[in-house]
Amino acid sequence: MTDLQLTAPTAPALDLRDPSLYLNRELSWLEFNRRVLHEALDPRTPLLERLKFLGIFGGNLDEFYQVRVAGLKQQASAGIVERTADGMTPEAQLHAITHIVRDLIRQDRQSLHEDLLPQLAQRGLVLHSSVAELRREERERLDAYFHANVFPVLTPLAVDPGHPFPYISNLSLSLAVVLRGADGEERFARVKVPKILPRWVPLIAPNEFVPLEEVIGANLESLFPGVEILGSYTFRITRNTDLQIADDDEADDLLSLIQEEVRNRRFAEVVRIEVHASMPASLRQLLLAEFTEQQEPPARPLTSEDLYEVPGLLDTADLLSLTTLDLPELKDPPFYPGTQPRLAAPRNIFDVIREGDILLHHPYDSFATSVERFIQTAADDPDVLAIKLTLYRTGGDSSIARVLAHAAERGKQVAVLIELQARFDEENNIIWAQRLEDVGVHVSYGVAGLKTHAKVALVVRREGDTMRRYLHIGTGNYNPKTARIYADFGILTASPDLGADLTDLFNVLTGFASPAGYRKLIVAPRGMRDRFLGMIRREVEHHQAGQPARIIAKMNSLVDPDIIVALYQASQAGVPIDLIVRGICCLRPGLPGISETIRVISIVGRFLEHSRAFYFLNGGEEEVYIGSADWMPRNLERRIEAVAPVADPAHRQALREILLLMWRDNRQAWELESDGSYRQRHPTPGEPELATHKLLGEKVVRTVEPRV
Repeated sequence: MTDLQLTAPTAPALDLRDPSLYLNRELSWLEFNRRVLHEALDPRTPLLERLKFLGIFGGNLDEFYQVRVAGLKQQASAGIVERTADGMTPEAQLHAITHIVRDLIRQDRQSLHEDLLPQLAQRGLVLHSSVAELRREERERLDAYFHANVFPVLTPLAVDPGHPFPYISNLSLSLAVVLRGADGEERFARVKVPKILPRWVPLIAPNEFVPLEEVIGANLESLFPGVEILGSYTFRITRNTDLQIADDDEADDLLSLIQEEVRNRRFAEVVRIEVHASMPASLRQLLLAEFTEQQEPPARPLTSEDLYEVPGLLDTADLLSLTTLDLPELKDPPFYPGTQPRLAAPRNIFDVIREGDILLHHPYDSFATSVERFIQTAADDPDVLAIKLTLYRTGGDSSIARVLAHAAERGKQVAVLIELQARFDEENNIIWAQRLEDVGVHVSYGVAGLKTHAKVALVVRREGDTMRRYLHIGTGNYNPKTARIYADFGILTASPDLGADLTDLFNVLTGFASPAGYRKLIVAPRGMRDRFLGMIRREVEHHQAGQPARIIAKMNSLVDPDIIVALYQASQAGVPIDLIVRGICCLRPGLPGISETIRVISIVGRFLEHSRAFYFLNGGEEEVYIGSADWMPRNLERRIEAVAPVADPAHRQALREILLLMWRDNRQAWELESDGSYRQRHPTPGEPELATHKLLGEKVVRTVEPRV
């Protein structure tokens, strides 16, 4: 034999960046929203909770079009053909999105009108689809309500040579009215359904309503007296609301710049038109033509792909207001958080923290008796000299911001980093930034070109002759409202190393500091990706050396190609990898020779799984981290993020047990298949139902009185 015959052929190395190994980011998000929709379709969910999930599904879709679809349209209009990691162009993504969303809308409205509303009507909550089906007595009462409360605030806007097509605001519901004048010609008019009035108009019987647009439509003669009304049809538009802030904009001008951008986006390009299924083709074409004419270059003309036919109700996000009705038999049992056991005694919270770290898991651990108490105590304590905190989402009525203002008024040094670019909270954050500055709070807007997404608070307290730092590091926003429905982790600690790290981080956020590194904290964008990549590769080394190796990671989204490649390499080496990814996941699990040891689940249920935790078995010397960052390029490259190690072995064990509990879930868990589809788990015959949120709620030790 020759040497050539003795040499075995070498298999070509697998390219772990091949597009076939990745799922599309936008389509993966739509699959997440499909799981949200499924909660509304699932008969195991109480009726009003199903209605809530329909509202969430609709609101999610609105945000998706305002930001993600808007961005894709801008790329397509600019002629960008760059492909994503999965190989799709912007144009291809837009076509795929349109196809999927039309199917989702069909399921959504079919469930609402053919299943959910009839069942609710049988249980005493009636939403009438038309004024025409009401009794005379109810009609007369509605007419009186219309003339007293609705008619005075309506402004019908006609379209003719003397009246140009009116400006229509983002997500506002409108009636397109077709009229015939004395000259016999058809004309168009628009009547806005005012947001300042309740969407659901109550009738005589309790818990019976009719949509406001139906009340307006039944009284159009009052708006157009003497004119023949040929028909009226609801429609709604969605505009691009994503702020575009250039990286080279000066930080000093950021407040005024964002104020201007918030004003300008009211006139941004239209990215979606929703019309009632009954609207005639001629009127649909008129809307497409008029909104196209209003578009600024380089936006492309709107086409039928941008128009969505909706059977029945438009704007189902408003259904959320109906879920607040006092119908407890149609809802989940009330949930009351408990006070973390170590915080139950009426002791100074700083004394308790000094004795050892406190692990928090909201909403099971009360936000009010832990984080809010921590900040309130710091504001009141005469020995506290300084408070520093990051605010990403303030909410319209922020109790945390009020406490910080109170602390500043008491003479404490208060520094707050307010992220003005927090999507959909920009206006609230601008208002609070100005209020806090007015009372002497040192307000910073962060580092130019980066969003500040870290969830950290630092308190400096004088204790005798020394200064001690107390801190909170979490995965969720300092927002008491969302803390009741978002599942998040947090740690209260007096760790000197973490305290020094947070001091350095706040100096970065408020000044011009540039520390060489951090002692314990992992901070993005400087070094976080490399640290995570290093920990993943370390598990490979342990596994190859015959030592224990395992990765369990929980996050909102997994998109970053570098992280995905590292996970594929770890799987090829045989490392077991379990991922709990609530939303977007671009990794394909279970691919032969690529990701056979990787499993992915998503937990969707009563609470929004917002926490991030990262577990590495590390040869038996396990390490666990919590923090604000997902494994996405934006978190690792374009945001200030903070992830902290969990030092207490008992806390590491508690977090591991929570993650493993989620892996046993057979009620709320969905398994990701390699083709990108999800399969919901169900108990096998005779197997008990294991639902994460229910089981964790049952473990809560409640030492506070339930809120009324």
